[in-house]
Amino acid sequence: MEFSLINQTIQHFDGDSVVVFSNTDTDLNDAALRQLIELNQFESKAGKILSLNLVEGFKAKHIIVVGLGDAPTTDKNYIKALVAVSDALATVKIKSTMIQQIEIEGCDQQWMQRTTARVMLNSTYQIQKVGADQTDESPVESIAMQSDADNAHELAQGQAIANGMALTRHLGDLPSNVCTPTYLADTAQVLATEFDLDCEILEEADMSALGMGSLLSVSKGSIEPPKLISLSYVGNGDAKPIVLVGKGVTFDSGGISLKPGAGMDEMKYDMCGAASVLGTMRAVAEMKLKVNLTIVVPTVENMPAHNASKPGDVVTSMSGQTIEILNTDAEGRLILCDALTYVEKFNPAVVIDTATLTGAVIVALGKHHCGVMANDQDLADDLIAAGKIALDTAWQLPLDDEYDELLKSNFADMGNIGGREAGTVTAACFLARYAKNYRWAHLDIAGTAWVSGAKKGATGRPVPLLTQYVLDQV
Repeated sequence: MEFSLINQTIQHFDGDSVVVFSNTDTDLNDAALRQLIELNQFESKAGKILSLNLVEGFKAKHIIVVGLGDAPTTDKNYIKALVAVSDALATVKIKSTMIQQIEIEGCDQQWMQRTTARVMLNSTYQIQKVGADQTDESPVESIAMQSDADNAHELAQGQAIANGMALTRHLGDLPSNVCTPTYLADTAQVLATEFDLDCEILEEADMSALGMGSLLSVSKGSIEPPKLISLSYVGNGDAKPIVLVGKGVTFDSGGISLKPGAGMDEMKYDMCGAASVLGTMRAVAEMKLKVNLTIVVPTVENMPAHNASKPGDVVTSMSGQTIEILNTDAEGRLILCDALTYVEKFNPAVVIDTATLTGAVIVALGKHHCGVMANDQDLADDLIAAGKIALDTAWQLPLDDEYDELLKSNFADMGNIGGREAGTVTAACFLARYAKNYRWAHLDIAGTAWVSGAKKGATGRPVPLLTQYVLDQV
């Protein structure tokens, strides 16, 4: 799918179709189109579609009218309309279309171009079945966006973000017998070759030499070797890098603290934090932003076995702090804490970790917002603001000392869980003990990284939030 800008009236576009937007206050200046809309008693509800053919005065054969809801048009209703347009274009097998330029409350044309390209591309994502050839099932070959300004740069950015989301979704959707820690390491090396990135893969012996006893305690029960992946993009000389850390548990059985069987297949998505930082790196590298970005992915498989970690075991992390493993199913924080110590070597400007860390965040925030906790309020504010712009929203939860008290252990510096109360917050408090030497934020994406049910699949979140944050730092 190719995107371009066109400074032309919708009536004169000589392609297959034109997309026209309509809200409750729209005053269409085309009499024939207005009459057809009225004859069809079209209600301008957000995402509602009216398909018209051979409209007088239009060169395009198909006119797709899409509702935007109440005026003024909101960013959320615009996104809903674009998704509906994508479905409509696929249904009528349109190859080329023009999208009308409109005004969106609180958003400029640059936002519109970038967001339109991202949403339209992301809407055409197809899950690739194992063993099947990769195919682009979208019939749409070209989309021309009406514009009276040269915003081609923003169009390219939107496509890059969508490509990052596609990588994230693809990795998340792969079965865990394919997407192993080794597979993630291979993916990182492919990205390094494609975009000229610095790549380093630490093996089990390397991590053992660094004293990563916490991370390695999780992988003990699996035949899949653990990896610690680092990718670095340099676009701004000697500036301190933004560092993203992504949890990469490629399958989480719970270990000895075994999960219930129902829904365990979805634990292949426990590496969506890793997938999201890989996708963000892909997007940033494709955009060639003037920023330095490093991603770190600790990746393991959590399985029960005769040699697996047991509840009550005590391990020593890379930082020297000891941890009593009270529940082997609280494993994500055990691999992240060593990664958070490891990233000090990069002298980071900020560190943001992203992880499908707790079911408790779904209870607190549902499937709409990811949770954000931070030791720096400015960083938390910046992430929340980026999420609002990208419509990939985050909601801040507390990180107070009172919650940290719940991690006390009689046998180690801390336990790896803090009881039933405030599970998302105590998990973040655990990580905060390893992030005291830099500005840090934690994104708990357990509620937003994938959807269940008939439309089961990875969402690509929080790639839009993370890429917007990086864009805001340029």
